[in-house]
Amino acid sequence: MRHPSLILLSHDHHHGLALALRCRKQALGRIKPLGIQGLKERAAEVREFFRQNLKRHFKAEEEVLFPFLRGVVPQSHSLIDELLREHEQIRRWVQELEAERNLAKLIFDGGDLLERHIRREERELFLLFEKHVTQEEAERAKKEIEKILERRGPSSSA
Repeated sequence: MRHPSLILLSHDHHHGLALALRCRKQALGRIKPLGIQGLKERAAEVREFFRQNLKRHFKAEEEVLFPFLRGVVPQSHSLIDELLREHEQIRRWVQELEAERNLAKLIFDGGDLLERHIRREERELFLLFEKHVTQEEAERAKKEIEKILERRGPSSSA
């Protein structure tokens, strides 16, 4: 059971994992429409997911969760550095999708990166949080995370 302070982030992760799977399946020609039309649709979905969800999700992690854990859990530093590098790789991936070149490879590789990133956060980072953070600290983090994520508005799916 995920700590209540992390539920909104985990909810986003669920949607991100589903998107990552669709990306890989699309790139392998296992989702219709096939070919360039399907790849363009998937690229547009990724860009929209980034705009509607990942921007705020990354902001909540980068401005609240990561700094908070750095201060409380010294052994989190190298993991957080790697996760920040992956955030930058994901941002570049979304930008590269705009060019619509080499879409099959780009979509497959980006979906793979997104899945690995999410799983590391869920399996490593969140476990550090749950193991080392007091209830009072967790509540403070939760309020700050919610301030950022709740600004999505009613049209958001995650």
